[in-house]
Amino acid sequence: MSNMHPTMLDPARRHDALQSALDLIDQGFTLIDGDLRMVAWNQAFLRLLGFPSHLAFIGAPFETFIRFNAERGDYGPGDPAVQTQTRVDAARSFEAHDFERIRPDGTVLRVRGFPVPAHGFVTLYSDITEQRAAEQKILGYAAALEHRVAERTTELRRSEAQMRLITDSIPALIAYVDAGRTYRYINKGYQLWFGLDPATPEKVSAKEFLGPETYAGIRPHVMRALAGEAVTFEYQVNTVGGQRLHARTTLIPDFGDGSTPLGCYELTFDITEQKQAQAMLVQAQKMEALGQLTGGLAHDFNNILTVILGNLKALAELRPADDTVSEHIVPAMEAANRGADLIKGLMSFSRKQALESHAVEVGALVQSVGRLVRRSLPESLRLDVQAGNSPVWAWTDPGQLQNSLLNLILNARDASQGHGVVSLRVAVEQLEDMAARSLGMEAGPCVCIDVQDSGCGMSPQTMARAFEPFFTTKQPGIGTGLGLAMVYGFVKQTRGAISISSEVGVGTCVRVRLPVHEINHDAAAVAQLPAPTATVHQGLALLVEDDADVRTVVRRALLALGYSVLEAETGTEAMTILDQTPHIELVLTDVVMPGGVDGHAVARHALHHCGVERVALMSGYAPEHLRSSDLPILSKPFSQEQLARWLATVAR
Repeated sequence: MSNMHPTMLDPARRHDALQSALDLIDQGFTLIDGDLRMVAWNQAFLRLLGFPSHLAFIGAPFETFIRFNAERGDYGPGDPAVQTQTRVDAARSFEAHDFERIRPDGTVLRVRGFPVPAHGFVTLYSDITEQRAAEQKILGYAAALEHRVAERTTELRRSEAQMRLITDSIPALIAYVDAGRTYRYINKGYQLWFGLDPATPEKVSAKEFLGPETYAGIRPHVMRALAGEAVTFEYQVNTVGGQRLHARTTLIPDFGDGSTPLGCYELTFDITEQKQAQAMLVQAQKMEALGQLTGGLAHDFNNILTVILGNLKALAELRPADDTVSEHIVPAMEAANRGADLIKGLMSFSRKQALESHAVEVGALVQSVGRLVRRSLPESLRLDVQAGNSPVWAWTDPGQLQNSLLNLILNARDASQGHGVVSLRVAVEQLEDMAARSLGMEAGPCVCIDVQDSGCGMSPQTMARAFEPFFTTKQPGIGTGLGLAMVYGFVKQTRGAISISSEVGVGTCVRVRLPVHEINHDAAAVAQLPAPTATVHQGLALLVEDDADVRTVVRRALLALGYSVLEAETGTEAMTILDQTPHIELVLTDVVMPGGVDGHAVARHALHHCGVERVALMSGYAPEHLRSSDLPILSKPFSQEQLARWLATVAR
């Protein structure tokens, strides 16, 4: 421990580093505790809300900021004391919220608050002024377009052939309904969606082709339009081909030459893709917000856990026969490992984990998972595995994929309450452009892995939140609520997609889609070779790590594996050692380091300028722009045994 840097774990410096990171975020951020006192904030919060900096300090009452707003008129006319008390009382409920507020200067702010159990309440502030202005402009354009369509339709009413030629060319449903709610005109879109004949619009029944339930929902809008009010509304419909579409309909009254409506024009668009894109955007924003909060902490926590686990392991080896090991050290190591798993889970759903991807034969992996999990299922629950007859390959992390499938199968077991059938199927699907866009994938072949159960199923409300971190329907104390969120993060990080179809009382099917990876037989054979098991040859290793305690633990592990070790605290120091020291056989470097020279720069210098053949990275957390697919990355924390196995896979 003599090499420990005296300030590396100084809480004040760590606090300053975290504060600097928060200040770089464009969104405003605050964290208040259960007594409504400020714990953390960033400069964007003060800038967006127009607060003077002296108001913000650790322990500052939340009420101070509310009173400041009230006294300068941010909440409009009224008694500032009453306005302040009302908002402070509401804040004490600590309920999640999402609303927009227009400041007196016209700035539109989106305010989102999330309770953080045992810590307080996090609030995010986003300036969406330009976004709302753009939306208003788009709405204006849409309204103008709808108005022009209505005018044009009126002009062409006496020319049926010309009107049909135009309206049938528009990718929308166009119709005219008279005052008695009888269709007088429908375009070809009705035939494509519902199989109706455009030549006999008077025989069309909205209640019949929409269904009683959907019709009951839109009937009030139709009555308002026939009373002279233009209306726009959204709903879902089932097409004749079995598709479930989101539709947006605008009804424009037809006054003719008088003041009494003669009927109304209808313009209906398919907005299914737009809805899916909005849902994906909301999910991405959640992941981004959580990723910003968790990613920056992961690096420090993983370094801390590396030190804890490494030193506990060394202590256990020094006193192998002591009861202290089993009574105190082993439980501490197990707790530290659980902490490491939790950090990995947080990084997984925020898509910031380091993947070890290569070509994987999915059918073989699925069969392996089936064999692995079969013994953990009750005899009353049958596992049906259909891995396909032909090999299909995907470029993915096999360990993460295996863990994801195990997670889904065990969820299916719980939903089935130990009875029925859980099916695990592999198939290849050809994604067309529209379907690929809706899933956020590239068009082309993809491998589909379905995990289906005959259990209790999910309600629409549960499905909508299934991938949210920490959301669970299980009893308190059972699971963390990270399972599906981790699967979602891994699949998206692998450029895939995941979806759920479910019905209460019938069962649930979770489908994982991964892009197909084309591979020749020779490459496949190489990919399936077992990892080498021989002991790593002795030689000179350069260890590059800015945390002195982590450096001590990793150096001890490398020495135990037979290496002589040189150390560097920064990337610049590492490059100097590489330039001046011949015969270095291994460079093991952290990814994120201070000083402007990161681990990738060190690795490139070692490979291309110094002739080092074995170069590898280690990281507790690597931001997106610092990750690499062509160099192996070992995730912190790790044991000496894990380091040995991992180094055995690093090519010479």
